[in-house]
Amino acid sequence: MISVKNLDFQYSKRAMIYNQLNLELEVGKIVGLLGKNGTGKSTLFKLMSGLLQPKSGSITISETDPFRREPSFLSKLFFVPEEFDMPPIRVRDFVKNTAVFYPRFDYSLMNELLKEFSLQDGQNLKGMSYGQKKKVIIAFALATKAELILMDEPTNGLDIPSKNIFRKIMAGHFEEDQLIMISTHQVKDIDTIIDHLVVLDEGGVIYNESIFDLTQKYNFLTISNENAVDAIYSEAVLGGYKAIVSKQDHEETQVDLELFFNALISDYKQFF
Repeated sequence: MISVKNLDFQYSKRAMIYNQLNLELEVGKIVGLLGKNGTGKSTLFKLMSGLLQPKSGSITISETDPFRREPSFLSKLFFVPEEFDMPPIRVRDFVKNTAVFYPRFDYSLMNELLKEFSLQDGQNLKGMSYGQKKKVIIAFALATKAELILMDEPTNGLDIPSKNIFRKIMAGHFEEDQLIMISTHQVKDIDTIIDHLVVLDEGGVIYNESIFDLTQKYNFLTISNENAVDAIYSEAVLGGYKAIVSKQDHEETQVDLELFFNALISDYKQFF
């Protein structure tokens, strides 16, 4: 589905963002894309969408060059950017005017998701808050049933109840022939819905594994004494420590994505 090979990219004369980045992903996954500020998460989505062109190397999506922006390619892709503009029209008119570009668009699903978010199709986008508009575009993205859906910071602007609804609809409206990638700084907003993790740092991909593989290699523990276990990585918390240890038995623990991300950024080579 996605093949990125030896990708280099920089904005004008600024420092190189990617240096020989490589990434392979197939359909049937909800992928969390994590990285520090400035590591190029949004840039990668723009490159995958064909909004930017690599300096060198290549990106192909289903064997298509995104930068060519062919209609057949665009009908299979939907990109939810962090910042966006919406026309000053009713939601139903936005759907009517835009859904025609997506052959698999599900109008019933769109209406269902609007109800989940407590929105009505007669509301005018002009009078909506940023958070309400974000809900509309998330609902629209899922209703396209596009083969590739890219979401950049989708939970920004959502209140806590809306974030819970977001997790619910993401888990309930994903099909096996789709690939959904979610970039976020709010790790806890996606830790229960992703089944694959990609982490960017130092101009490339430093981690690209399934959550299942992660559970088979490591246990995530809360301990009272930092020296009680032979931890690969630990952090102080109220009343003790959170720790990552090599898996030594068959018991699985809940993955702490935020802790694991911090451990990777600290020294990712210790996990390989």
